[in-house]
Amino acid sequence: MEAPMSQGGIQHLLSAEQEAQHIVNDARNAKMARLKQAKEEADRTIAEYQVQVEHEFQRKVEGTSGDSSSNVQRLEKETEARISHLKHESARISHDIINMLLKHVTTVKN
Repeated sequence: MEAPMSQGGIQHLLSAEQEAQHIVNDARNAKMARLKQAKEEADRTIAEYQVQVEHEFQRKVEGTSGDSSSNVQRLEKETEARISHLKHESARISHDIINMLLKHVTTVKN
């Protein structure tokens, strides 16, 4: 009598093991499906962000490239102003520098 009863216990254990394997497989498949869905959502989000950044970049490029002629004019004015300032300063102190050089050249030291 014990043999049929143990046979039923083994059969019961085998069916429980198969059921557990099905549950594990279903969970694994659900996990893989969710990971695939998350990857697709991430790819979509990345693509949208890339488009947004590219639009911002193009807008900035268009905004600055249109000002290039005004930038050139502004830089030319600043350069002319600096050159004029340097010429004025050199003319103002050139007499003092000449006198200093003459003093050093003509002074005899023992």
